[in-house]
Amino acid sequence: MNKITRLVLSAVIAFLFYGVWAYLANMTTLSNNADLYRVALVQGLTSATITLVFTIITEWSFAKFNQYRISFAFVTPLICLPYHHSEAAKQIRKSFNQVLNTMATTANQVRLPMVLLAPLLPMALQASVVISVNIINATPNLWLTVAPSIFFSGLYGYLYTFSLYQSAK
Repeated sequence: MNKITRLVLSAVIAFLFYGVWAYLANMTTLSNNADLYRVALVQGLTSATITLVFTIITEWSFAKFNQYRISFAFVTPLICLPYHHSEAAKQIRKSFNQVLNTMATTANQVRLPMVLLAPLLPMALQASVVISVNIINATPNLWLTVAPSIFFSGLYGYLYTFSLYQSAK
């Protein structure tokens, strides 16, 4: 399937799925059908547009990150950095440095592709836009309406990135 077909198909699926979901999520709260259709249409159009942008940004991120690898053995000291002033932290850091040195020599070749980070930027953008649009639209069941969109966008982002990674191998 070519890139344009994938983009259009994913946007149509997003429109239908999230429009129907928004309709169902708000049908007990809204008694006016016009308001109910408006909420469903706004969520469907927002999801379709964001799916297009999400996919384009995911492909861009994949192209940027595909050439790099990351070793998570060296991430933990960065996480512990704010607590480095205490005496206990100094002892932990000393022990941890010994473990890191051992790991660095024995597991030097164990590195994960950085494409694992590729969907994070589009996911953050998507979540903030969907939440903002639904707040502006005064969607009654905000979290019930947007939670599936955020969850499935993350799932879609990682599955899409994985398919790109597999085809690039």
